[in-house]
Amino acid sequence: MTTTTATPEHAFGWPHRRIDLDDWNDVYVVGDVHGCPDALDALLDRLALAEDDLVVFVGDLIRKGPGSRAVIERVRTSDRMLSVRGNNEQKLIDGDVSLPSLGPTAYRYLEELPIAISWEGGLVVHGGVDPSRPPSAHDPEELLTMRSAGDGSGYDGPFWFDRYEGPPRVFFGHTVLERPVDREWAVGLDTGCVYGGALTAYDVHAERFLSVRTDEHVPRPPEKIVSPEP
Repeated sequence: MTTTTATPEHAFGWPHRRIDLDDWNDVYVVGDVHGCPDALDALLDRLALAEDDLVVFVGDLIRKGPGSRAVIERVRTSDRMLSVRGNNEQKLIDGDVSLPSLGPTAYRYLEELPIAISWEGGLVVHGGVDPSRPPSAHDPEELLTMRSAGDGSGYDGPFWFDRYEGPPRVFFGHTVLERPVDREWAVGLDTGCVYGGALTAYDVHAERFLSVRTDEHVPRPPEKIVSPEP
């Protein structure tokens, strides 16, 4: 197995990590954890990772749930787990929010998270992409917060993943979903872990979803939970 390494340059104009799927027996992409370590542990138990399996998170490891530091430590200290940066990590880095319990080591880890992780035919970002432009034509803020193809971050729609026709196939979180998005070119994985929904993973090789139900830690208005089209 080859160890993943960060690319020495910003291949897309922003921090990016490239992996090779052939280096891993299986690769799972996991939705927004939002500081819920119990849910993460339950999902990892279900995945039963082998030594040559890899888990890639779509960002928003932190905030809203009860254990942001515990989630970071599980991911940071594992050589089988990687994450992109989410908008909640960016808020912390920018000083818009604070989590004093994290400590300097966890904070540095979040600062070093890439905006995207990619492989041949696949791209993991937190928010999404504008269907009218290639990923390389986006700035980091757009990749972190894209939701609606019209105004970018709102819930009015149409949503970017309803119009995106690829390639690459984009794996994303950020938009809270009643159920995962499963499209040819888009896979949505934020199924409301911290809101009493589920924490969801996608098995890239087997092309299937695995999830665990979770406890509600914070409420979510119904109008901000998207029911994706089949």
